[in-house]
Amino acid sequence: MITQPQPGEYASFYEGYINKAAQAGNVLQTLVQLKDSTFGFFTSLPPEKTDYAYAEGKWTIKQLLSHMIDAERVFAFRLLCFLRRDATPLPGFDENAYVEQTDLSNFTLQNLAAEFKALREANLFLYNSVTDEQSLYQGTANGRPVSVRALLYITAGHELHHISIIKERYL
Repeated sequence: MITQPQPGEYASFYEGYINKAAQAGNVLQTLVQLKDSTFGFFTSLPPEKTDYAYAEGKWTIKQLLSHMIDAERVFAFRLLCFLRRDATPLPGFDENAYVEQTDLSNFTLQNLAAEFKALREANLFLYNSVTDEQSLYQGTANGRPVSVRALLYITAGHELHHISIIKERYL
């Protein structure tokens, strides 16, 4: 079983995500369960909430889901690189710039939810291939060390964080 990463395996700003994922239990089971529950959550939101932002300068729900898709891709790419023992330092990404550069005018929340679910389903093949030994492999992303297992926890915790934010501030 892939165990919780220790400080030093990830940048301190990921601590909240790591803790959220750890509270949920087995990280791989959590990622599997979230695939369907996140899809169900977004597809059940009222249509009038799609372009709603709870404050000026905050993302809409559609933008937030687009961000979650981008982050899933970035985290999975990092995980793949480190799993394959690629020592190339990987860049960070500016989530605000990514959202600003994404034209969502032709996407519905249902389209984005389906994309997220399909992406997670594909990534689960990779995530489930990670052995306990490989989970300890590390690389550098955004100038900081991060382990494969930390990326799994960050992925789950990031998703749980944003679902929680939507429930608290958007609904």
